[in-house]
Amino acid sequence: MTIAAVRTHRLSAPLHTPFVTALRRTTTVETLVVEVTDDDGRSGYGEAPQVWQVTGASVAGAEACVRTVLGPAVVGRDADDVLARCAEMAATVAGNEAARSALDVALHDLAARRLGVPLVRLLGGTALRVPTDVTLAAGDGAELATAARQRQGEGFDVLKLKVGTDAAGDLDRVRAVRAAVGPQVRIRLDANQGWTPREAVRVIRGVEDAGLDVELIEQPVARWDLDGMAWVGDRVNVPILADEAVFGVRDLVEVIRRRAADLVNVKLAKCGGLGPARTLLELARAHGMGTLVGSMMESEVGVGAAASLAAAYRTSAVSDLDAAWWLTRSPVRGGLRYEGATVVLPDAPGLGITSVTETKVQRQG
Repeated sequence: MTIAAVRTHRLSAPLHTPFVTALRRTTTVETLVVEVTDDDGRSGYGEAPQVWQVTGASVAGAEACVRTVLGPAVVGRDADDVLARCAEMAATVAGNEAARSALDVALHDLAARRLGVPLVRLLGGTALRVPTDVTLAAGDGAELATAARQRQGEGFDVLKLKVGTDAAGDLDRVRAVRAAVGPQVRIRLDANQGWTPREAVRVIRGVEDAGLDVELIEQPVARWDLDGMAWVGDRVNVPILADEAVFGVRDLVEVIRRRAADLVNVKLAKCGGLGPARTLLELARAHGMGTLVGSMMESEVGVGAAASLAAAYRTSAVSDLDAAWWLTRSPVRGGLRYEGATVVLPDAPGLGITSVTETKVQRQG
């Protein structure tokens, strides 16, 4: 059975709350969904989110990559030989991780649909329920405390607090959130590269001295400053999680070599798909690093793939899979749903996506 066509869908969906970090502020998800169709008319879906400040990926760029390079490379080829198709993609284009991830996931989704099994089963797992944290967008202490109480009331027991916009006030922000939710809720901080190494040590030591019980610190300093991240880690007790510092295997090897982090956040749109993500998770485990699977601002397509990976590979920390929870409406039909702090994957073939609501469709092949 061969791949008959590759289509791209440009999607835009509003968020119920502005998503604010040290890197950006957004009120919508802007993304590209890639659809791969076989000769029998079955379709598999993958997603390339637009995240200028992290991956540099855009909807227009990902679409151009898929339509002019990646799509033609797979149309007419065997749909069941997923590993071969993904290897060919990796050799066809440099960079473009989000575009490659979208086609990689679409091929895996199609393969699972052809077998009649959920994507998680294709990846070697069986679980259809995956716990997630939820992000508290950057803001002042009062805003964060209010949001924290709301999320706690909705059943979330792991909160990821966005910091790094103002190092001088970050300790007070953490205090406000801890006071709002009490000792039972886990709090993790994500600076999104917003601190200098010295600021990071000051804030983290302040958190430790105040007994605020923070689980981990995500990407405290600039992604390129591995020496700075290692310097921070040597001077604090809270574990350090690498995110933007790790796109691919070479990045993770360097983080391990320099002992720059204790854990790694693996994201499909950063590394290029399910195949590279599995390699990163295995490499991290082999070197005693903690793991979790994350999401960009994506729809049920991208988050569903990430949650399937997390369900199959059982990360050491609760994963970061709340992106689709932020949407006021879904741009696709079918797929995952949220029950409090749990991502529930559909017991259906592939990702369980049945159709896409698109603003623009392009076809290759």
